[in-house]
Amino acid sequence: MQETITIERKEYEELKRKADIDTDFLQQLMSSLRDIKEGKVRRVK
Repeated sequence: MQETITIERKEYEELKRKADIDTDFLQQLMSSLRDIKEGKVRRVK
């Protein structure tokens, strides 16, 4: 059973924005991990 709730538009937009940021972060993280796994990084001192 699904439940419906009501929130203010401002709060909804902020939650949606945070979800987008999280998605972008995860994509960047996965890309970085693939680069590391494939040896496409170099050590910087």
